[in-house]
Amino acid sequence: MKRFVFLTYGFVPPTPEIMEAWNSWFASIGDKMVDSGGPSGGGREITRTGVKDLALDLEAFTGYVVINAADLDEATTIAETCPIITAIRVYEVRSM
Repeated sequence: MKRFVFLTYGFVPPTPEIMEAWNSWFASIGDKMVDSGGPSGGGREITRTGVKDLALDLEAFTGYVVINAADLDEATTIAETCPIITAIRVYEVRSM
């Protein structure tokens, strides 16, 4: 098995329906879940030219999840069932 990190994007105030959808999705992943991550709050971007506050909006990074999957195709299939707000990005976590 390989590890994959899912990065979720897009914030809207959570409703009971949104929370139920996320809880159901987490349950559907079952034993493939490595780290359920957590929601992110406000943030800052630091570059060589300075620091700026990041808005918690539809473009915001809002959380991560780490799963085990056989390959990128299986990880993508799992990600496609996510209750996406704006987008989800899937990356393989490689060993050093």
